[in-house]
Amino acid sequence: MSNVSELPVVDCEMLADGAAWVDGRIVPIAEASIPVTDWGFTRSDVTYDVVHVWHGRFFRLEDHLDRFERSCRALRLDPGLDRDAMREVLMTCVRRSGLREAYVEMLCTRGVPRPGSRDPRLAKNRFMAFAIPFVWVLSPEIQARGGHLTISDVPRIPPQSVDPTVKNFHWGDLTRGLFQAYERGADTAVLVDMEGFVSEGPGFNVFCVRDGRVVSPGGTVLEGITRATVRELCELVGIPFSLGRVTPDELRDADEVFLSSTAGGIMPISRVDDRVLSNGRPGAVTTRLRDLYWVKHDEGWHGTDVDY
Repeated sequence: MSNVSELPVVDCEMLADGAAWVDGRIVPIAEASIPVTDWGFTRSDVTYDVVHVWHGRFFRLEDHLDRFERSCRALRLDPGLDRDAMREVLMTCVRRSGLREAYVEMLCTRGVPRPGSRDPRLAKNRFMAFAIPFVWVLSPEIQARGGHLTISDVPRIPPQSVDPTVKNFHWGDLTRGLFQAYERGADTAVLVDMEGFVSEGPGFNVFCVRDGRVVSPGGTVLEGITRATVRELCELVGIPFSLGRVTPDELRDADEVFLSSTAGGIMPISRVDDRVLSNGRPGAVTTRLRDLYWVKHDEGWHGTDVDY
């Protein structure tokens, strides 16, 4: 690949809405594209990871690179760049965009197949990355009153079919759940697994608080890096944390419910279906963890500075 630091300079104003690294060059996000025949598009044969930048600092960048590399290996994808080069690409996208709060994504697609071939081993894999303004799963305004969550009856794709620990674009079930949530007047949805236990939602892990203990579903969900952060924060303040099966009724009957995502951090829920939690406001345990999450951000915890 080209030396990222020596790439041609693009007018910063053209990159204000976001910068992308495609085919070895930096382009405005609106100009980033892939061939329509790329199997990442036609077959969802792709993996990705998202890391955020807050106040000019990546949060848990190395953890996201670890997971991205594991996902590539699991899907037999080769991004064609070593770890240092991928890190520099991400840094360059943020630096060129000038964004201080950013949603930064890296992707590896299967690529375009050879003419006349359907053999995935013969496709040349493609690595891309981009940085855009920060994205929220639940906006700060919704978080202030607590999000409204519905438990969808759409089952999550079983792990026997698609490994949930490998980030992927198989979002058909998640999108169905979102539409169901909107039709019910909710902000978002959590899906259940094939046995009826609570699984995950579109881009987030879910947690319930009961008798001062925090529990999050395990087994059929992405092993979220923000979920790992929640565990660490619980350990710091002495809140018991565990992974386990959670039924829909247990979620509805919880003292508190919250979500976690790179796109928003720790996000309180004040209503699950028709059940109002914490008097319709963010709960005390959730608020304590959320506030600590952002305080630790400001202190540089797990941070990697962007050299603008």
